[in-house]
Amino acid sequence: MTTASSSSRITAAELPALRRRTSAVLIGSQILGGLGVAVGIALAPVLAAEVSGSEALSGLAPTASVTGTALLSLPLAALMTSRGRRPGLVLAYLTGALGALLVVTASVVGSFPLLLLGMAGFGAGSSANLQARFAAADLAEPERRGRAISHVIWATTIGSVLGPNIAAPASAVFRGTVVPETAGPFAWAFVIFLLTGSLVAVLLRPDPLLTARAFAPEGTETAANRSLRAGVAAVRAAPMARLALVTVAVSHTAMVSVMVMTPVHLGHHGADIQLIGLVISGHIAGMYAFSPLMGRLADRAGRLPVIGLAAGLLCFAALLAGTSGGGHARTAAGLFVLGLGWSAGLVAGSALLTDSVPQAARAAAQGLSDLTMNAAAGVGGALAGVIVSRLGYGWLNAVVACLLLPMAALALRRATGRPATG
Repeated sequence: MTTASSSSRITAAELPALRRRTSAVLIGSQILGGLGVAVGIALAPVLAAEVSGSEALSGLAPTASVTGTALLSLPLAALMTSRGRRPGLVLAYLTGALGALLVVTASVVGSFPLLLLGMAGFGAGSSANLQARFAAADLAEPERRGRAISHVIWATTIGSVLGPNIAAPASAVFRGTVVPETAGPFAWAFVIFLLTGSLVAVLLRPDPLLTARAFAPEGTETAANRSLRAGVAAVRAAPMARLALVTVAVSHTAMVSVMVMTPVHLGHHGADIQLIGLVISGHIAGMYAFSPLMGRLADRAGRLPVIGLAAGLLCFAALLAGTSGGGHARTAAGLFVLGLGWSAGLVAGSALLTDSVPQAARAAAQGLSDLTMNAAAGVGGALAGVIVSRLGYGWLNAVVACLLLPMAALALRRATGRPATG
């Protein structure tokens, strides 16, 4: 069959090699993309406090990034739906590079609104990294979707763990220049995102989504079936798809809300940039390093048990972090477990969503999923700063634990009713 993105013909016998090639390209892009996101986001709250002059506004920088990720989800999904994964991923990385450049400019001129605009554009890098997990699932066999998604998520570990730890050296490069040290990592992110976009543009051929569509049964692929409206309708029609949407949204909101305020909490208790970087690195390791285990569990034990595991881990993380006080080790442990819970929820929820909607509507439904999760996390991150400034870090974790109850209840209801698809 012939894909819409290439004149080459891909046969069923060639699919295994194409899966490996696609996975290798996505893994490479995730390593670079994860580095670009993590090197900047580690100091985003600190930079926001410096530029705005208000600690209460510090959470708005990462929140703007999450909001930008959400706002870009549907346009990117629309582009991918019509033209494939490659154009959408390239556009997202280039937008992230532009956002990083605006952040550096804002720090030099001291403009907080420009900083927030830049952070919103910077969030496109996260959009690309999130969408790449679905690109990995495009060509995967149904019984291996969890592992395909998790392997691409795992690749982000390398860049994401390295990023916060090189934030300090990346800052030091700009010592004595007009660029504030806390904005230095964003200058590096600008270059990294440009390289990542170039990698995807050159090597992600043929396009995995368009190739998967070429192998779809004749007559199932129409423009109407691939519309965003069809994606919304597909999710509404499938109870398991709705559970998947709730899972990724709640897991991501819980993670973002606690993570964005942890650097501020640590700073209150005497932590320096190096220690903050280590704690965030441990958190990111929890998010990504164990994703292959979560993928294997989701494929073998089922999606619903792993969703239950996610709820339990996230609650335990809130307990650890919320009762840490000035104990840096307990805070670090809580952030690590928080990352594990996020990983379980994202992998199982993403696989369940892909299982539960027709192939023709998957790209649109996946875009809707990313919009929902990032919009919810954007609200959570904005409120997190207010909660911490008025009530404290412990209360933030208590609120997050309460958010997990509806997700756990819905998963239990589905588990005692009909089994998950796939």
